[in-house]
Amino acid sequence: MARVIALQHYGCETLGAIADALEAAGIESEYLSLAQGSGDPVRLDDAQGLIVLGGPFSVYQPERYPFVRMEMELIRQALNHGTPVLGICLGSQMLTAVLGASVRAARFPEIGWLPISLQPAAAEDRLFHDLPGSFVTCVWHGDVFDVPPGAVSLARSEQTACQAYRFGDNVYGLLFHLEMKPEMVPACVNAFRPKLVHAGIDPDKCIAEAEGHLRRVAPVAQAVFGRWAEMVLGR
Repeated sequence: MARVIALQHYGCETLGAIADALEAAGIESEYLSLAQGSGDPVRLDDAQGLIVLGGPFSVYQPERYPFVRMEMELIRQALNHGTPVLGICLGSQMLTAVLGASVRAARFPEIGWLPISLQPAAAEDRLFHDLPGSFVTCVWHGDVFDVPPGAVSLARSEQTACQAYRFGDNVYGLLFHLEMKPEMVPACVNAFRPKLVHAGIDPDKCIAEAEGHLRRVAPVAQAVFGRWAEMVLGR
């Protein structure tokens, strides 16, 4: 059975809709939590894919978060071996740093149910082709990045020029949280409630609006992650 490793940084930030797509494709997934100090440094020897999930950390502060170096080394292994990679939020920022582009604090945090607009290159992309030109999904980040050298920008938001990109033909960074499912929203909101309030976000409104937004964006998530699972099986 094909197997992917998912690097998890915070309990409420799970695979979500990605897990549904992997299960439907018959792909086994395994969480590793290097951020919590669980386990020794690992290798990707028998994994057909690598997923790096989100978390409340910054790539450019390795002295505060030593696990970042370990995870970036796993990303390098995956890139060197041609292994499909999917980075979500913090994961996309780590991927960006490995690929040699700048990751930095945004001028303002971007949080909420916000529209994502696909770029022209998405029309021919393996994951994003034949999808609506824009959709509303969960956006929740305080850092942004430049498009890595050699990568193709696939999506943007009003505030952030690059919300998704592809590097090569099987490496993807998504800054937004298309993987979010209804049961994840209250857990994430309550885990970071003080930060949301500080950013001027109404936590309870965020929870109340989740079901409708997630129902509407579910077909997009199913298509994107289902196609990524097919990519893993085809390796």
